[in-house]
Amino acid sequence: MKSKKRVIVGMSGGVDSAVSAYLLKEQGYEVIGLFMRNWDSIANNDILGNKETANSAICPQEQDYLDALNAAKILDIKLERIDFIDEYWKYVFENFLEEYSKGRTPNPDILCNKFIKFDKMLNYALNNLKGDYLATGHYAKLENNLLYKPKDLEKDQTYFLAQLSKKQLEKIIFPLAGYLKSEVREIAKKIKLNVANKKDSTGICFIGERKFDEFLQNYIPSNPGNIIDVKTKKIVGKHFGTMYYTFGQRKGLKLGGMSEPYFVAAKNIDKKEIFVAPLSQQDKYLASNKLKATNLNLITSDFDINNLHAKFRYRQNDIKIFNVVIDKEKNEIIVEYHHELAVTPGQQIVLYEDDLCIGGAIIDQVYMNDQKIELLNYKLD
Repeated sequence: MKSKKRVIVGMSGGVDSAVSAYLLKEQGYEVIGLFMRNWDSIANNDILGNKETANSAICPQEQDYLDALNAAKILDIKLERIDFIDEYWKYVFENFLEEYSKGRTPNPDILCNKFIKFDKMLNYALNNLKGDYLATGHYAKLENNLLYKPKDLEKDQTYFLAQLSKKQLEKIIFPLAGYLKSEVREIAKKIKLNVANKKDSTGICFIGERKFDEFLQNYIPSNPGNIIDVKTKKIVGKHFGTMYYTFGQRKGLKLGGMSEPYFVAAKNIDKKEIFVAPLSQQDKYLASNKLKATNLNLITSDFDINNLHAKFRYRQNDIKIFNVVIDKEKNEIIVEYHHELAVTPGQQIVLYEDDLCIGGAIIDQVYMNDQKIELLNYKLD
């Protein structure tokens, strides 16, 4: 008699991964849970901006482990635990810091999926735990090793999975592909899971919620400078480091006496200058209709290049793109689109043909009517 297929489920201590384990067990798989720890606040000098570590008897990540452990007991499955703290620092966090130091806005969740969850954890699941597959609680769908949007489009997480390879996807299962989040909650309540009402995690992947500007000061020294009104060319305030502010940001600028809200329109890293503009001028300074992106990852090459849509950030509606040029040797892509605000270097463009996720790339440069927009090396006329 053939033995059951073994599935290792990445359990985060949340409801999605716990219900994923339950569904797979109900389908007849042998299920083993795997909790992954990627961050150590003490070892990583995570002090500033980390209220939880200072004030809590137990850190949030340790609470997540206990929640995963209790969920595993309720489901009657084993739970293994593995640390990838060094690997997370090397493959995810160093890039995160480097990009912020350059004034760009990276997305660590994407690198975490590519290099940690679906590389280090996948290999551990297959080789050390002898699993046939790795499963996670992501809202995404797989068919023939291709990545598609799930039933719950509000929770669609294909944006964060677009840097995975087809080979990585061969050994992955996404049990929640056909479920709405509300249905997942109902299943958890029905089987009396301890995490049925637990809030979804927010903040940086595997690091958690932080007061972000203070958190960055743990690793990137404060470097104060002037905030300049790009229209009047007058100094209107002071900042404590260009890397702590993102393009389009309105909150936290501490600009008093303005007739309307202002936003970050550009930066000059070398001169330690941040340029701001009134919200009514957002279209003038941040709008673009063309971009170049690097580190292109194509999950499939079988698509109609004239029928593509894209997201430039998570939860954004798909936008039609055209005049798409792909350079496979350089792993670059150039796309045009109708007028769009705040397409940000360092973030990812993810490509779709209908519900099929083609792949993704990291936005490197944006343009308006073929004119390069200098967001990072801006100089006043």
